[in-house]
Amino acid sequence: MRLRKGTRRFATTASVVALLATASLTTAFGSEKRAATALTAAPLTTWQTDGTVWSLAYAHGVVYAGGDFDRVRPPGAGPGEREVARKNFAAFDAVTGELLPCTHSFTNGPADSVRALKTSPDGRVLYVGGSFGKADGVGVANAVALNTADCSLRGQFRPGVSGTVRAIDTTADAVYLGGDFESVAGRTRRHVASLRPDGSLLPFTADADKPVRALLAAPDHGKVLLGGDFHEVNGKDEGGLVAVHPSTGATVTSYPQWLPRKSSVHALTRDDTTFYLGADGNGTGIFDGRIAGRLSGSDMVWKDSCWGATQAVVVHQGVLYSGTHAHDCAMTPGGFPEFNHRQHFLAQSAGDRHILYWFPDTDDGIGEGAGPRALVMAGGILWAGGEFTAVNGGPQQGLTRFGAGPRDSAPEGTPRLSAASTRAGRVTLTWRAAWDRDDAELTYLINRDGKPLTAPKKRSAAWDRPDMTYTDSVTPGSRHQYTIAVTDGRNTTRRSDPLSVTAATGTRRQLSDSPTTGA
Repeated sequence: MRLRKGTRRFATTASVVALLATASLTTAFGSEKRAATALTAAPLTTWQTDGTVWSLAYAHGVVYAGGDFDRVRPPGAGPGEREVARKNFAAFDAVTGELLPCTHSFTNGPADSVRALKTSPDGRVLYVGGSFGKADGVGVANAVALNTADCSLRGQFRPGVSGTVRAIDTTADAVYLGGDFESVAGRTRRHVASLRPDGSLLPFTADADKPVRALLAAPDHGKVLLGGDFHEVNGKDEGGLVAVHPSTGATVTSYPQWLPRKSSVHALTRDDTTFYLGADGNGTGIFDGRIAGRLSGSDMVWKDSCWGATQAVVVHQGVLYSGTHAHDCAMTPGGFPEFNHRQHFLAQSAGDRHILYWFPDTDDGIGEGAGPRALVMAGGILWAGGEFTAVNGGPQQGLTRFGAGPRDSAPEGTPRLSAASTRAGRVTLTWRAAWDRDDAELTYLINRDGKPLTAPKKRSAAWDRPDMTYTDSVTPGSRHQYTIAVTDGRNTTRRSDPLSVTAATGTRRQLSDSPTTGA
């Protein structure tokens, strides 16, 4: 669900929200023992685009990005700096993130874009779909294919699609297209079609009344899943999700009541036994989170209850990653309450929907302001593309990626330390807990007069940062300086400026007389 962009702050605004946050945080810590993400929340260095990345694909060590952009630029470069021309398509080394010379131009006037990328099962062919009438100046119609070995355009695959292609999936024998089109190769194909790898049209026909936005071929289970804006497929009410026969297109599985009428499916992915969908919705009475369902049959495994549309999903090692702008997951185990923030990446246990403690983030970005639009797992590295212009608060446009741990995201700032002495020889230090994007428990390193004093630990999150205190025993009337830093065990913040305080000699209250900096 798209909402007005909120300001970035992390304090809750009502007692009921605070209670929900505490309960949700407790559940989150419990869920860490059930499943864990192997990824750090700290982004790897990655090239950037000057526009939106709508789709990503991976094969043989290369990540392909498609979207509506004109140029790419190196990590750390600002808009207009050291840019390299790439018209709606670019290729990168999956490990290093470096730009590769594989380049093609997909154009069609002011609205041209690449919306869908998918490799063949053997990785030898990359299928490209979108809204374009030319590939490198040669006339085409919204779908082409490349040889991944040398990045050359394939002469055979030129199917002639009448409208935008928004989704592609492949098997060894077929290429499935979904989108806005009404015909392919001059034959009626309403929003979904199947072709041979050489581009010739197959007899498969599954008539949808509105666009198909997501495809998932599961021939091992005798079906192809369609997701999108449609209400009817093959003359029957299907509500945005249906499974059809891989060869004929006839309906084989319906999913009644899984989605309300105002919601649609924007993303599909799978593991061996289960498929996962990401939904988008507008208005009231919608669903725009994630659902897991059995590939064999029509059983739902779980359904979360987060608010905030889901644009992309990918499953890896038992964890479902999603590109979203979730803003209220209070009723989902491990989730968080509405706290005036939109969280653009989530990780969930694929088996039971628990949200895991992994919270890298982007901004809403340009265009529709939905943040991430595409995800792909490339050799253990999660690549993300979208509309965003910042990642974890730092400038980074269009693309980012996250590698395997150890978890390496640093705590978000040094706490602000205060002190008071109301009893003889006692100094009470107070601070607000910090938080970290991929470590729930942090350690607070307190020094007195430049020497370690204590190191208490506390669990916290962006939506639940409790106040902490420590009482030090010193000589009445003595004067001391205190500092604090916070660590996750690998990364430590800078130490706060010294805070001076004189210990009380009786009942007279003594406050610190030199404030410290911090968050």
